[in-house]
Amino acid sequence: MIPALLLVLSAVVYRVTTGLLIHSGAGWLSNFAPLAAIALCSAAYFPPKYKFSVPLLTLFISDVIINLRYGAPLLDPQILVRYGALALVGCLGLLLRSRVSLKTLLPASIVGSTMFYLITNTFSWLSDPGYTKNFAGLIQSLTVGLPQYSATPTWMFFRNSLVSDLIFTCLFVVCMNAGRSMARSRERPSQFRPVAAG
Repeated sequence: MIPALLLVLSAVVYRVTTGLLIHSGAGWLSNFAPLAAIALCSAAYFPPKYKFSVPLLTLFISDVIINLRYGAPLLDPQILVRYGALALVGCLGLLLRSRVSLKTLLPASIVGSTMFYLITNTFSWLSDPGYTKNFAGLIQSLTVGLPQYSATPTWMFFRNSLVSDLIFTCLFVVCMNAGRSMARSRERPSQFRPVAAG
């Protein structure tokens, strides 16, 4: 589990770094952060007390740093909806915990990314007065967003989160398998330890 926890920590450091660099011309990095994959894989693999605490705590810590830098509020409805969406993605991971593999987690990662994107962008459409409250406004929130918030259209946010979630999911499974292999190899010598005579 240690390699996977280090991977989660690395992803959070990466999210903070890109969040701080985004306004310095690195627009292509927008939302290239595997939040949904962290929630999915943590719930699928980690022991019960870490399944939801690890992804939500790491998101909270990175939010604190990024929001302090830009003077954004730490708790507002949009952020709370984001946490709720990640908890739903975590529930998807719980459903897969008895059959975790790349074959099950990669499709689940796509579903999780899509769920997160649809929930958060639909809430933006409902709550932000900049969007017209009709089908055209919903499509705008899901495709281009509002120009005053970012030069990056929302479909690119979705693409970046989807790609980062898939990459993270693959790396997470590799880390978990590597951690289990190391644990098994440490256990083997003790099983064949010679019994002392006498």
